[in-house]
Amino acid sequence: MSSPTPDALVRMPELQQLTGLARPTVYKMLKRDPSFPRPVKLSDSNARNAPVAFVLSEVQAWIQGRIQAREQRA
Repeated sequence: MSSPTPDALVRMPELQQLTGLARPTVYKMLKRDPSFPRPVKLSDSNARNAPVAFVLSEVQAWIQGRIQAREQRA
């Protein structure tokens, strides 16, 4: 099995696994942290539970930013 490409989309369960954040925390981050990856709408629906995903490379860049911020504080 090959690894996903950087522009691959990941759904909420994968986002939670990659970041270690719970679903409610993800939604808090979306409201409070402008650097947190923005969701990509997967349909034209405006319903509350409309499907969304996140760009894998943006998620990875956010994680790297958190690691770098930790190293700068040390």
